[in-house]
Amino acid sequence: MPIIPYNRKFKQRAQDLRKGKVLSEVLLWEKLKQKKMNGLQFFRQRPVDNYILDFYCPEIKLAIEIDGGIHKTKIAEDKFRQGALESFGIQFLRFSDIDIEMKMADVLKKIKDRIENAV
Repeated sequence: MPIIPYNRKFKQRAQDLRKGKVLSEVLLWEKLKQKKMNGLQFFRQRPVDNYILDFYCPEIKLAIEIDGGIHKTKIAEDKFRQGALESFGIQFLRFSDIDIEMKMADVLKKIKDRIENAV
């Protein structure tokens, strides 16, 4: 399995993104932080290779991405980015910001199901 590089040049950008107050990210982070999700450590705005993941659990190589309105114009870019990261064995779950805000129970169930299948 390839080693997943941590790109230090994105460290400051990731820190700046963590300071952002995007509602869907804040809501999901409340459910993931401090090992609340099946005892697994998730990181918010984690630099990996040449990208920054919204949420990442290195133990099971799971990325969780929240797609807001801007992503509708970046479909090809997101697909390329995801493919590059999947080459390191990273699996993805993608949710819309609306799903996070309006259907949190469904989102958490999908995350738990993926975790249980990975462990």
